[in-house]
Amino acid sequence: MSEPSTTALTGTRRQRHLRDNGRVTSTPHELPGWTHVYSGKVRDLYRPDPASGIPTAPEGTMLVVASDRVSAFDHVLSPGIPGKGELLTTLSLWWFDALSDVPNHLHADHAIDDAAESGARSLIPSEVAGRSMLVRALDMFPIECVVRGYITGTGWLEYQESGTVCGIALPSGLSNGDRLPEPLFTPAFKAELGEHDENITFERVVELVGREDAEALRALSLSVYGRAAAIAESRDLILADTKFEFGRDAASGVIALADEVLTSDSSRYWDAAAWNSGTTPSERMASFDKQIVRDWLAANWDKTGTPPELPEEIAERTAARYRELLERVTAA
Repeated sequence: MSEPSTTALTGTRRQRHLRDNGRVTSTPHELPGWTHVYSGKVRDLYRPDPASGIPTAPEGTMLVVASDRVSAFDHVLSPGIPGKGELLTTLSLWWFDALSDVPNHLHADHAIDDAAESGARSLIPSEVAGRSMLVRALDMFPIECVVRGYITGTGWLEYQESGTVCGIALPSGLSNGDRLPEPLFTPAFKAELGEHDENITFERVVELVGREDAEALRALSLSVYGRAAAIAESRDLILADTKFEFGRDAASGVIALADEVLTSDSSRYWDAAAWNSGTTPSERMASFDKQIVRDWLAANWDKTGTPPELPEEIAERTAARYRELLERVTAA
């Protein structure tokens, strides 16, 4: 993952700047041997601090720490979801391992085994063990690589109005939650924190990153989605849609999968049996993510001022959905 404060994107790409995330539910840790450089809605980013005198990671290494923070409607809420950071990290590491032939930003010796005492894991401070990944800095593409295998959410709203999803024409007669004739690559331009990502056409991606890279990002996204969807199906799960982030390794020029991958925060999973037997959209498409939080907040907040505190019961129910997904995906 590239360091957000210094990542310069060349050509028609933009310079992305740090912005304060505003109200958060936890303060980034002070970690010996590391300097905190950035906080997003969920993740905190650190770089090695050579001045500390503590042996730490090689140059070009970043530490990504997933917090328990949860956001909805562009606000970070309080309290967080208990154990969320560790659940997200564990699921990401499992998917990186399952897709090990796809280049990614993890250090090569970043063992998935929690008991590993050597290699990259040994460099992770104990204060954030279990919720952290040691990664190589990449030059990140300013694109959210979204893949949709099913029609729902904002795609369903657009389809009802125009028969399209992100401008792509679809057959008539589809219902909310239906499987698409084929997965769609529907990219978005990464917005600054606090703003919405902007859905863009493939030709706009070409303008931003060049045709060769645009085609590579599309092919990689569709390929990884197809493989992940098949794995999910073997666990009686539907991977309705997901988003990937990619960056380029400056030394090798290789495009690598970065950030989180195929987690509850970046993907929409449904229970296959419920999808087949449910009679309402809420039954068919109960997702393993923070939808419980969104629904509660929508019913209890008018989206003005400061969001209300989440009830403990809502936070615990959300955590249970995250845990269930992890257990089902990683089951042997």
